[in-house]
Amino acid sequence: MTKKTKVTRLYTGDDGQSHFGEIEVEMEQNVVGHISERFPATGIIFRETSESYDYDFHVAPRRQYVINLDGAVEITVGSGEKRVMGVGEMFLAEDTTGQGHISRAVNGQVRHSLFITLD
Repeated sequence: MTKKTKVTRLYTGDDGQSHFGEIEVEMEQNVVGHISERFPATGIIFRETSESYDYDFHVAPRRQYVINLDGAVEITVGSGEKRVMGVGEMFLAEDTTGQGHISRAVNGQVRHSLFITLD
């Protein structure tokens, strides 16, 4: 049985602004649940962000998955749309050019996250 999981994507549009999108990852059933194909990665970065984290418009330094281990981050794109990524959520940051996005701490909490680099 095939199952799909959704990953939020942060990318630069033709207008030079960051936007939210979504990608679907197919997973096949196996003995312990469902599993996707193996995706290539180049490294893992561990990060702690302070409770006062408030980073104005910036681009992602590279294509990377960001996975929140605890805490949350609020992301704002060029249109003003905001999304909060909570504990255990992941997103694919691909907006390496253009205006970029804003990211902020949520509820004054420290956040620990993993960056899985792709290039």
